[in-house]
Amino acid sequence: MAVQSGNAASMLCLRDIYKVYTMGDQEVRALDGLNIDVHEGEFVAIMGPSGSGKSTLMHIIGCLDVPTSGSYKFDGIEVAEMDDYDLARIRNQKIGFVFQGFNLLARTTALENVELPMLYGKRKDRRDRAIYALERVGLGDRLDHRPNELSGGQQQRVAIARALASEPRLILADEPTGNLASLQSEEIMNIFQELNEEGSTIVMVTHEPDIGQHCKRMVHIKDGIVVDDEAVHDRLMARDVLVRMALEREEELKRRAAQLPAAV
Repeated sequence: MAVQSGNAASMLCLRDIYKVYTMGDQEVRALDGLNIDVHEGEFVAIMGPSGSGKSTLMHIIGCLDVPTSGSYKFDGIEVAEMDDYDLARIRNQKIGFVFQGFNLLARTTALENVELPMLYGKRKDRRDRAIYALERVGLGDRLDHRPNELSGGQQQRVAIARALASEPRLILADEPTGNLASLQSEEIMNIFQELNEEGSTIVMVTHEPDIGQHCKRMVHIKDGIVVDDEAVHDRLMARDVLVRMALEREEELKRRAAQLPAAV
């Protein structure tokens, strides 16, 4: 295990993080003294079995919850003991969220869904930012489409655009490919890899080893602690996988065409 030590370059620095829930007369330790650093420009997969604490960790990193004890510094600022107002300010200003279920409003367009979080920040240029973000994920021609007019992969692209529009310091993705087919998953991972190449810092929770293999670093959580933390070797590049999948589809079409009876 190679847990990175904290220093001035750490964007996220979590030390001795405990999260304890009381259930009746029992205490459940979702996190049990966890330590982790994430540096600017990283692409980190957080992995682990059900009940390992990875979702709890994601909630704390995303300022959706606070630890029972321990230190969590975001850009050098201690956030572990912030109140709800300050946590909301951090979320709005510094973090972009992408969820497995997309979390889009059904009756609003893609453009309106992307604009919505910026209303809270009172951004005057929110429409321009939303359009740019949707164009960035390849949906410049779907601005006026509602979620039920989009495929699952396109809905997740809207969610990514929503996360990008406010120019967050950190993108948090929780099982972003969990509801998608293989092709759509690779398309989403290609977007994440491109964003990371452009400088975005991304932390992704996933239970899928092949999705984790697209990241630069994998952190394995078990029983509320980090049990393995290492760079990804033989990393999968989504653009290469997409090319291979296209070739395989072409070969399959040729094979099927060859099996058709000749025209009389």
